[in-house]
Amino acid sequence: MGLAALLADRIRASGPISVAEYMAQALGHPEHGYYMSREPFGLAGDFTTAPEISQVFGELVGLWCAVSWQRMGAPSKVVLAEMGPGRGTLMADLLRAARTLPSFAAALDIHLVETSPALRNRQAQTLAGQPARWVERFDQLPDGPLLLVANELFDALPIRQIQKHGEKWVERMVGLDEAGALAFVPGRRVRRPPLAPAVLAAPDGAIAELCESGRDLAAAIGRRLAASPGAALIIDYGPPESGAGDSLQAMRAHRYHPVLSDPGLADLTAHVDFQSLAEAARRAGAAAHGPVSQGRWLLGMGIEERTVMLMKNASPQQAADLAGRARRLIDPGEMGTLFQVLALTSPSLPAPPGLDP
Repeated sequence: MGLAALLADRIRASGPISVAEYMAQALGHPEHGYYMSREPFGLAGDFTTAPEISQVFGELVGLWCAVSWQRMGAPSKVVLAEMGPGRGTLMADLLRAARTLPSFAAALDIHLVETSPALRNRQAQTLAGQPARWVERFDQLPDGPLLLVANELFDALPIRQIQKHGEKWVERMVGLDEAGALAFVPGRRVRRPPLAPAVLAAPDGAIAELCESGRDLAAAIGRRLAASPGAALIIDYGPPESGAGDSLQAMRAHRYHPVLSDPGLADLTAHVDFQSLAEAARRAGAAAHGPVSQGRWLLGMGIEERTVMLMKNASPQQAADLAGRARRLIDPGEMGTLFQVLALTSPSLPAPPGLDP
């Protein structure tokens, strides 16, 4: 029995489920979840992330980490953790860049936060020879100074959707239509939803999205950074400020796919509410910097200079490919504006690289 049938049976037995529960099951069901048994990245998968596009992306993240470590006082040991590390490509590129500063490389205690057995195996292959360890949750990371990286993690965290009806907000649920197929249906009223003023003022019929697990994680990171030295780099897609809108989407074989069709066989994501993440981290005691566009951050970190350096030892075709890949990451019409970069730091630390005022 597939996941769609399992969810339909559950809905018949106990009623509609929230959009957040639908996302959680579609992505993380132990047997049928999208991330639990497959490798979704790259041309053969369903989508491509920035580290898969250009090695320079991960190298610049490594540079960011090295400079942040120096600004922390260059502790002799620092936990370097990546959440949602995909195939391990970003971490591999980061560590290659880290080796150019031997004292930094020697200080690293490498951890990957991953729940998928299939992806853990792939990451272990990519990072063969590296002394990496795996945990399932952020709160399982060891204590001490911290450098945390999360690239395209928050967009996959489950969201609730609520819809405005007059002066009321009503939960949007996943139920069944007359034919027994999964369908969106209205649910209970949501009183005093924690929405930004601009979202509360949205017109009738507007949809707002709440990522409670994202806010909770940002708050947990904020508490950690308030208690001990550290910095976190969050890169994802979405607007820099909170807004209304239905951003939930499914991707399969690099094409948009109906959100409620074939749960477990397509990736599900939603825009990240960077404003709410920054506010949650600040309330927990951390400092928040940005967000700024990915294009601006990469340019500030030296993507053009690094790409030109690589092009010098490349064939004409390879050089053109390198330039094209860099352009895809920074161009406003590609990933440069849609993706944002947010940094969280201990309050005593200066603004991190690429996010200086």
